[in-house]
Amino acid sequence: MALKQWAASRRLKPGDGRELQAFRWWQLPVRSLFWLRLPGDGGQERLYAVDVRHWARLDDSRIRAHLFQDGRHAAESKLPALLPVDGGVIEVAMSSYGIRRCHYRPLDGQPSQLTPDPASAEGRRARFGARHPGLSRAVAIGSVLLLVIGVGLNLLQLAEPVSHIPPVTQRVGTFESPIHLPIWLNLALGGGAVLASMERALRLRYSSLLDAAGH
Repeated sequence: MALKQWAASRRLKPGDGRELQAFRWWQLPVRSLFWLRLPGDGGQERLYAVDVRHWARLDDSRIRAHLFQDGRHAAESKLPALLPVDGGVIEVAMSSYGIRRCHYRPLDGQPSQLTPDPASAEGRRARFGARHPGLSRAVAIGSVLLLVIGVGLNLLQLAEPVSHIPPVTQRVGTFESPIHLPIWLNLALGGGAVLASMERALRLRYSSLLDAAGH
């Protein structure tokens, strides 16, 4: 068994059979809910749900993914999680700004993203994209631009003080940044980068270069 799968199996716990709660509007900032339909034995479909409560950060800082099968709690795991289902596993991972991955990976074939609940923030973002594809693309492009600009300017401004560290100066010399932004603009760009990462998380988009390095 691969190390990743072994570690995930150690985090997996059996469910308690409780019933899945419906998504409420006030849970928008603190809950994500995704659905997956798969063929089961005897030709009957099985309906899986993955429920992630973000507010668990306030508890023990270990967010868990809860797997429900046909409306009943079947398993749970700390993140990142591999939840076993018919014909494969559901992979769940989270970044600082939301869900970064919730995909079904079959034993043979390509992984596919689960369907977000229409009432959830991810579902509302998906519905906005379906209804307004042009505007949705513009928002997505704007998010990337905010992160690219934020990362680039941060690196330029950070390089100058780093270059004045004696060991670095001896090796590469000093660097004078051509850009020195006022504090208010740095704060504004930082806030924009946070909003951009949150928007990308609603679409389950994540880049270690942009979304992680931008903060």
